[in-house]
Amino acid sequence: MQFIPANIRGPLFMIVSTGSYLVNDTMMKLATSGLPPYEVLFLRGAAATLWGMPLLFMLGYGRQIPLLLERKVLRRNLLELAAILCYVVALANMQIADSTALGQITPLLMLVGSSILFGERIGAARMALIGLGFIGAVMVAQPTMQGISVYALLALGNAALAAGRDLAGRKVGADVPGMIVAISAVLVVLVGAGIAHLISEHWVMPGGYHLLLLAGAGLFLIFGHFFIFMAYRVGPTSAVAPFYYCFTVWAVISGLLVFGQFPNALAVCGILLVVGSGLAVVSLDERRRRLTVVA
Repeated sequence: MQFIPANIRGPLFMIVSTGSYLVNDTMMKLATSGLPPYEVLFLRGAAATLWGMPLLFMLGYGRQIPLLLERKVLRRNLLELAAILCYVVALANMQIADSTALGQITPLLMLVGSSILFGERIGAARMALIGLGFIGAVMVAQPTMQGISVYALLALGNAALAAGRDLAGRKVGADVPGMIVAISAVLVVLVGAGIAHLISEHWVMPGGYHLLLLAGAGLFLIFGHFFIFMAYRVGPTSAVAPFYYCFTVWAVISGLLVFGQFPNALAVCGILLVVGSGLAVVSLDERRRRLTVVA
């Protein structure tokens, strides 16, 4: 990855991560037609495990498999499990626009947490650009907020736990490969979703269509976990977090290509605002880097 310029590495990884997660979410949404949500999570986890374990050996990480249970890795991935369990319940009981909009506070929480825990300097310009990205994301999601309830609190809980997950990921040692962290997350969610399914749902036999969708979702899930972890490992939070809003842009693309949902004028303006604010953050970082080199 050294051929990728250092200042765009983190943002690029975040863009790939949000795109991978969105492909996974699209396949999961299609698969939930006729299957309970926790069963879908469990089957997706099983598929991701079947993809991921051979991949670890192919990449030469066989001897590092014990790191799947390393304390800091598990702490990060238990937060991932709590976040996804909240998200699935909220999504099943709210309009998707509302749950998506509430999830957009994650980058803001990441910035506050990074400032407190790691002493990162954010700066007024970056905060303003991140605020514009948040406004753009809400313009894309266009929430109705008719579902303010315990489910809205679960959606907020998902956002807070996702921020906690990424902050905890910052403390994982540099000797732990990103793919180890990704597969560990898959396994933790697999076990958690299986327990949740046994407690609260009845098994429904999946068809071949469901299994194909979940096999694809499992593959893209691995890439989503890997790239979001690597994004915060290789780039400062203030430069990477704004690109989390690309999730809403990918969501519009998915809605257009898969579900035939065309974005309205407000959503298009929101997309432009998200993209513009992200590019401005990269430009600001590049300008500061050049000034530092000159100095």
